[in-house]
Amino acid sequence: MRRVVFNQKGGVGKSTITCNLAAISAQQGLRTLVIDLDCQGNSSHYLLGRGAEEPELPGAAEFFETTLKFSIRTPQTSDFIVNTPWENLDLMPASPLLDELHSKLESRYKIYKLRDALQELGDTYDSIWIDTPPALNFYTRSALIAAERCLIPFDCDDFSRRALYTLLDNVKEIEADHNPDLSVEGIVINQYQARAALPQRTVQELVDEGLPVCQPFLSASVKIKESHEQARPMIHLDPRHKLTQEFVALFHALD
Repeated sequence: MRRVVFNQKGGVGKSTITCNLAAISAQQGLRTLVIDLDCQGNSSHYLLGRGAEEPELPGAAEFFETTLKFSIRTPQTSDFIVNTPWENLDLMPASPLLDELHSKLESRYKIYKLRDALQELGDTYDSIWIDTPPALNFYTRSALIAAERCLIPFDCDDFSRRALYTLLDNVKEIEADHNPDLSVEGIVINQYQARAALPQRTVQELVDEGLPVCQPFLSASVKIKESHEQARPMIHLDPRHKLTQEFVALFHALD
C-alpha cells in the first residue's frame, strides 16, 4: 500500500504521523519505506538523527535530479534509498536541494517520475509512506499521483477546518485528472485535548458532516518532543505510552 500524508498547513504533524506509523509497520514485520519530499527533512532527521546531515547521503533530491538528465545507465530507484537503524524500515531522505530543483522539475513536467519509480520497486516493499511539504507544489502532486491512499493530519482549530475543504477538493481534482486509484483514507486528529471544548466540538462537526475521521485520535503529549529529540519513533522509545498505543491502534484501523 502506498500512502501519502498531506496537509497544506504546516505544523500539523505530517512527519510525526508518517514516521510513527511507518515504524509500527516495520515493527509488525512489513517491509516499509518512507519517502521524505519536504526540503526541511523532518522525517529524515526523525529516522536517521545526525546521519541525515551526511553530505554524500543519496535521497529524493538526487533521484529527481537524475530525471533531468539523459544517461546511458539509468540509476535504479533503490540507489537513492538508505537503511535506517530500525529493522524492515528504509528511507529515501530529503535535502535542501529539493527546493533548488523544484522549478526545473515543474517546468519540464516530471510529475509522473515518482509514480514510475515506485512501480519499478515492484514487490520490494509491503508499505510505502510519503511525507510531503506544507504546500500543493510539484512534490506534493507527485506524491498524490504515486499514492493509493491519502491521510490528512488535522489540528483542531478554525484555520485548519477552513483549509480542510480546499485540501479535499485538491485531492479530488488530482484523483479525477491524474490518479483514479487515489482516495482519502482518513483525517487524522492530532494533538487532541479531550478535556477542551473546542477540539471536541470541531471534531464532532467533521464527523457530523460525514467526513472520514480516523479513530483513535492522537493525544497531545510532551513525550513526542522527546521522541523527536532522540530520533526514536514512539514504538521504540516507549512502547507502553498512551500515545504509542494510539498510534498502534490507528495503524491497525487503517490496515
